Amino acid sequence: MSTLNPQRMTLASEGKDWPYHEVSRMVQAGGFAWHVQHMGRDSQADPRPRLLLVHGTGASTHSWMRLIPMLIAHFEILAIDLPGHAFTQTLPSGHASLPAMSRALHHLLRVLDFQPDIVIGHSAGAAIMVRMALDGHIQPRLMISLNGAFLPLDGLAGRIFSPIARLLLLNPLVPRLFAWSIDRAGVNRLMLGMGSVIPTASLDLYVRLFSNSAHVASVLDMLAHWELETLARDLRKLTQPLVLVVGDKDRAVPPQTAHRIQTRVAGASLEHLPGLGHLAHEENPGLVGALILRLAKKARLLKSDIQDPA
Repeated sequence: MSTLNPQRMTLASEGKDWPYHEVSRMVQAGGFAWHVQHMGRDSQADPRPRLLLVHGTGASTHSWMRLIPMLIAHFEILAIDLPGHAFTQTLPSGHASLPAMSRALHHLLRVLDFQPDIVIGHSAGAAIMVRMALDGHIQPRLMISLNGAFLPLDGLAGRIFSPIARLLLLNPLVPRLFAWSIDRAGVNRLMLGMGSVIPTASLDLYVRLFSNSAHVASVLDMLAHWELETLARDLRKLTQPLVLVVGDKDRAVPPQTAHRIQTRVAGASLEHLPGLGHLAHEENPGLVGALILRLAKKARLLKSDIQDPA
């Protein structure tokens, strides 16, 4: 059983052994502090393409820890913790909506003077990526969605999910009770429920995240105020190249959803990952990394003679 922690995680304590902690820093932008990891910056004479990594709900920069080694030699990488997640401060209560998250990340990119050439978004992070592009906050030459969550939940689940999250959020004891009761077995069941089997080291980091009640409260706040109907309507306006990467065993976002998205976005392409679930990039980073390099070459962001990772 985990130890209850009602305070937000800090780099000075929990961050000391976080993956890629040596490049972690806090940055003030939009009125609060962000946790960012910036790496792979090359010389001005021969700059690398800039890659932004946006994790999904409940995760953090650690979600990319096994994928980054496949990409670091080729890109200047910026990984961030979304507002309220892990080490990044929380947006004001009730403001964790998709447009608010997108605006907040836009402020951060302006402060960092980081305009990405490629954006990779996982799950809800893919929705943030596309919302930013639609609103003119980013102009990437390539967007890669990893099991992107773009459409509202269908049927009864869609009508009750957010209201339940709001009710849970009203009781300040709920995040604390969840954090107090979580353990590795519980996190593993959650991952298996999404169709993914991830390494023990990754599981342990998720246990640490969900043992922190501030992180749990922020996840609930995000779920309570996450509205995708507007994004679903606006998808037809997207002009940036979008690649939909789909784990065929994803149980969180049904794989057939990507086919619906493809019909709405002109020029969108589809890539299947056989045997992988919602956290495909954590399950098989080698396969996902090779795919990213191939897509970057196709978009002429990398030279065609660059070797794929072993």
